[in-house]
Amino acid sequence: MNYTLIVLLAYAVVMLGTTVLMTKKEGSVEKFCVGNRNIGWGISALSIAATWIWAPALFTSTENAYTKGFAGLFWFLVPNVLCLILFIPFAEKIREEMPEGITLSGYMYGKYHSKAVKNMYLFQLGALSVLSTGVQLLAGSKILSMLSGIPFAAMTVIMAVIAYSYSQFSGIKASILTDAIQMVFMLAVSICFVAFGVKNGGGQETLLTGFRGVTGDAGCLFSAKGWEIFLGFGLPTTIGLISGPFGDQCFWQRAFSVKKDRIGRAFLVGALLFGIVPLSMGLLGFIGVGMGYVAVDIGVINFELISTLFPFWAVIPFLFMIISGLLSTIDSNLCAVSSLTTDIFRKNTIRKTKLSMILLLTAGIAVANIPGLTVTHLFLMYGTLRASTLLPTILTLKGVRLAPQGIVAGIIAAMVIGLPIFGYGNIQGIAAYKTAGSLLAVILSGAVVLAVSRMRGVNRE
Repeated sequence: MNYTLIVLLAYAVVMLGTTVLMTKKEGSVEKFCVGNRNIGWGISALSIAATWIWAPALFTSTENAYTKGFAGLFWFLVPNVLCLILFIPFAEKIREEMPEGITLSGYMYGKYHSKAVKNMYLFQLGALSVLSTGVQLLAGSKILSMLSGIPFAAMTVIMAVIAYSYSQFSGIKASILTDAIQMVFMLAVSICFVAFGVKNGGGQETLLTGFRGVTGDAGCLFSAKGWEIFLGFGLPTTIGLISGPFGDQCFWQRAFSVKKDRIGRAFLVGALLFGIVPLSMGLLGFIGVGMGYVAVDIGVINFELISTLFPFWAVIPFLFMIISGLLSTIDSNLCAVSSLTTDIFRKNTIRKTKLSMILLLTAGIAVANIPGLTVTHLFLMYGTLRASTLLPTILTLKGVRLAPQGIVAGIIAAMVIGLPIFGYGNIQGIAAYKTAGSLLAVILSGAVVLAVSRMRGVNRE
């Protein structure tokens, strides 16, 4: 048995063992989805941070720092942290208005009593979970398959089974508990990697040299190259990330699970803790540039750097960190999808919630195995998908009464027009199309819903 399989087995044993020892098997659907609604802010903050550490936070941050320099890392890191902070007043608002709620789709249905609105949100939230799960399996299996010799497709199944094994035991409690353990480990390892990299990779001078990126002209936000990076990557990334928590049931679920008067603290601390990990991975990218390292596979540049710069045994904690980061998001997606069943089935059961988890993993495995897909492409694509419901959600939580028909029309317009334009620009690498598609996904949903609501005489409450 090679060390990759040992790390996978150790991860599975630690997470499943911790879940079984520290939580009890849950038989109530509501408690499976939101616990007792009084989970502490500290453990919740760690869980929020771990849930937001998805494949791009671990891989895209290093890739962008290496290829796009300081400008690339800035436009990835800052919106990632800011979006969780901007989410706070809305998380507090939804809990205030719907203290016994479980899902965003359920909240929207309660506001408008429209099955069409509920179904549009269920589609967006469900599709996001599928794509998010797919990208985590894609990123993790790519490295683990290469190291272990296990076929890529088989590795996606192994990762899915591990995530399911502990998530199905006690739902959100298992997810938050294991997230917290994973996050503590990721923080410790990422900080140690940067400290060792700076010390043994040429010091601060090497790090500062790397700020310019491998092209040597991306060290300034306001240079010609900096503006090019902003328009081609920064703007669509910012739109997708700011929309992130608003279009992701994982974070609404945690808003309903944490103690009501500690929601703001949990998300603020979670945002700051999260930022440490992609910042650390980005700094590794700078060190690689400063040392003159030439990447073999830019998509896994952080793994290459750690294999090159560090002692051979450093790959083991790095692998555990990667597995933790990816599976923390997958187990959160599993809990999110299980909570959506409360809006699907009139008579819901634990069996149905767990069946939804299996269906999600099946769909995620299928997405991960689509030939030619990359982590960055999927990341940007489902970022645009989340943007389609951003403004209807914000307007509703801000007290603007909207026409249900307008909400449905706005979301459809964003998906039918904005998403294909963005997808074309993403595939062809055309910055103007990516930017236009991202903006249209946000603007169309808001403009259409307001126009239809005005036509139907719906006014502010």
